[in-house]
Amino acid sequence: MNILNTIERQQEIVRLTQQQGKVSVSDLSARFGVSEVTIRSDLATLDQKQLLVRSRGGAIVNTELSRELSLKEKGNCYSALKRELGAAAASLVQNGDRLLLDSGTTTEQVAHHLMQHDDLIVMTNGLNIASVLSKSESVDVMLTGGLLRKKSMSFYGSAAEKSLGDYNFNKLILGVDGFDLKAGLTTHFEKEACLNRMMVDIATEVIVVTDSSKFDQQAFHVICPLLRIHRLVTDTGIPERYAQALEKQGVQLHLVERTQ
Repeated sequence: MNILNTIERQQEIVRLTQQQGKVSVSDLSARFGVSEVTIRSDLATLDQKQLLVRSRGGAIVNTELSRELSLKEKGNCYSALKRELGAAAASLVQNGDRLLLDSGTTTEQVAHHLMQHDDLIVMTNGLNIASVLSKSESVDVMLTGGLLRKKSMSFYGSAAEKSLGDYNFNKLILGVDGFDLKAGLTTHFEKEACLNRMMVDIATEVIVVTDSSKFDQQAFHVICPLLRIHRLVTDTGIPERYAQALEKQGVQLHLVERTQ
């Protein structure tokens, strides 16, 4: 049995709670080989961060994942996995591409892995992503402009939407908050959903990058149906019914190993 550090254990507790709907202190104690006191402390910490809800003898899912996480909170969740997803998505980008790169923490990892590309034009609505790519001499960086949403460090609004109409992009790499077979791709913020829809409409190829915790999740605002995407970069935690349905409609799956 691998012994996880505190952060890894808490990340796994969040994943299990989202997957199962509820977890118990006794089961978690046995699973991770730590005391029930330690598990209660983990649950109290995660409850304080609103990543789950404490209940008698355990915890239940916070239906607001449903509630939107801040950029910092998102970055702390599955950080090692997000780096691998970022590398896998970046490997689909070729020198000379004209790329739209959505805001977010997973797409920020994509940006880190684009640093060595040549003759690349990247337009993004993510201030954090532009900051990363500004350090590369061989990547031309463009910002959509617009109003800055500080919680997610992303730009939105009419100015951002207008800027997209002036260019042609052969690829879009898009992050999502929810991925559901019926609801499609969804996100928590209405204005960002509007901008994402425009990105999908103008890009020749749509690449979605997300970890498997987003499957069976429905945020309130719809970006687009799943039939609009061409490639999906995710991990081996993807439910089999999703893999079968997506492959049936011609979506190319790129899976990275989930070790936790």
